[in-house]
Amino acid sequence: MSFWAVIPAGGAGTRLWPLSRSAEPKFLRDLTGSGRTLLQETYDRLLPLAGDRFVVVTGAVHHDAVERQLPDLPAGCIIAEPSRRESMAAVGLAAAVLERRDPDAIMGSFPADHVITRSDAFDACVQAAVSIAADDWLVTLGIEPTFPSTAFGYIREGEPLAGHDGAYRVGEFVEKPSEEIAKQYLAKGGYWWNAGMFVVRPRVLLDLLADGYPEFAAALRTIAAEPERLEELWETLPKIALDNAVAEPAADAGRVATVPARFGWDDIGDFDSLTALLEHARQAPAAGPTILGDASLVSALDSTGLVVPRSGRTIALVGVDDIVVVDTDDAVLVTTRAHAQQVKQIVAGLQASNRDDLT
Repeated sequence: MSFWAVIPAGGAGTRLWPLSRSAEPKFLRDLTGSGRTLLQETYDRLLPLAGDRFVVVTGAVHHDAVERQLPDLPAGCIIAEPSRRESMAAVGLAAAVLERRDPDAIMGSFPADHVITRSDAFDACVQAAVSIAADDWLVTLGIEPTFPSTAFGYIREGEPLAGHDGAYRVGEFVEKPSEEIAKQYLAKGGYWWNAGMFVVRPRVLLDLLADGYPEFAAALRTIAAEPERLEELWETLPKIALDNAVAEPAADAGRVATVPARFGWDDIGDFDSLTALLEHARQAPAAGPTILGDASLVSALDSTGLVVPRSGRTIALVGVDDIVVVDTDDAVLVTTRAHAQQVKQIVAGLQASNRDDLT
């Protein structure tokens, strides 16, 4: 039994505009100051677990960039989607390819744009999930919630899973709640953030998909068997997330398990979470704003927040708190951490105005 790492590398990260764009989304960016992009950090994290057994699924427009950033990937490990069809198509196609390539394999799907700070704890969680998946469960890693977030869906744990200490059946997947409901979840316990990390046998995933979407599963298996039909069949696939297509109905049927995860996780969903992540990495409190980039370009007086200097211009701040300034060659964003989620509305407006050059 071998373990394969599947990395879905998609999305535009619109809440991180103008740093993240459709042509160069956040997973291709170094957002931690480590010198490695989020995609490269994901690969580095999975390398000890998977060796050379990787499948990266990305948009055709990003294929060459992914290949450049991951030069050690064996040939044939990158699948280029002709267009974006949501996570079920991406992960499902990887499953169909692996079902043919390595029928006894177990695959783990881990998005390319997440940050995990404790690799040892991550390894232990994945290894536990692999052991459970070997018994034909669909396994998800449930992230320990650190605050009552309204930006994530939640996993409600059910009964303990027999034979696997520390794991549980999934009672249900819960959609993004209100802040009041999220506070109740944290107070009650037994609720975990749903980060979209799944470990499963490829055959099991596709069979679960076939229960509700038989033509979808059949099309994915056909593409894997006849790769020359990818473009022909791809546009016929439903645009649906793996959670909706498989995880939720499978949980209702008692087929999903969860392994609680405590390994320091962040999906860098907006500039507020990016600021918090960088501040935590800085450890010791520092005067002035957090800077991602060349600190010599920032002059700050009595100011806090995040500054991303990318144009080469000097940025001066005086008497502003929790501000976010992102300065690129063709666009400047000025907002506050409290309004970070609303950045996506700016992107939507630019798209409506046909400013594809900026998005």
